[in-house]
Amino acid sequence: QVQLVESGGGLVQPGGSLRLSCAASGITFNLYQMGWYRQTPGNERELVADITSGGSSNIADSVKGRFTISRDDAKNTAYLQMNSLKPEDTAVYYCNAGFRRLNYWGQGTQVTVSS
Repeated sequence: QVQLVESGGGLVQPGGSLRLSCAASGITFNLYQMGWYRQTPGNERELVADITSGGSSNIADSVKGRFTISRDDAKNTAYLQMNSLKPEDTAVYYCNAGFRRLNYWGQGTQVTVSS
């Protein structure tokens, strides 16, 4: 059974930092491209960042310079380091794992940026 379990979300003040983790099980993690998406009420889920199995990353313009994606294949875990957080970063953040036609989602973790 495939599981993607996100953690690390919460309430943070503007300018603060959070690190999200996505622990995967039931997949051959090192084969998968990993991604972080976010969604706010009434809006479509949008890509924040993704990283290939080879370690190449892609960051959305809206978070470039503030967010970093990484992976640890030995721990079957992907990370999203979020710095200089803004209120507009408030969303539910979802982890995604993709390999060819296989695609899996985590349950999401809430990030709220507010003073």
